Amino acid sequence: MNKLRSDLEKRIREIEPLVEEHARIRQALEALKGLGGSRLGEGSSPAVGRAGSAAKRGRGRPRGSSARAQQVLKLVREQPGITIAELAQRMKIKPNYLYRIVPGLQKDGKLEKRDKGFHPPQA
Repeated sequence: MNKLRSDLEKRIREIEPLVEEHARIRQALEALKGLGGSRLGEGSSPAVGRAGSAAKRGRGRPRGSSARAQQVLKLVREQPGITIAELAQRMKIKPNYLYRIVPGLQKDGKLEKRDKGFHPPQA
């Protein structure tokens, strides 16, 4: 049972960047459809219509809820003061991916940067 769970968690970590890329490509395609003029006679493009409703409810899942974000929070709790380079090495990913995740975690108060590393928020 633990091996199966471990294998599934590993696979999620492997495909998560692909899922995010899929979402970005779909957004780009929808934006291009809106610029193409195929629905301009209907009032507004699909991209404009969705942007208004998305702004009200927020886009996508809550920040910090991804498996990578949870992994970052866990590693910071285990090793306060850890740097992005060290996080990337421990997670076996490139640091540039973390520069998209960590600022959101900081903004939400889930991480604090002190000196050169990241720490859990002070209570």
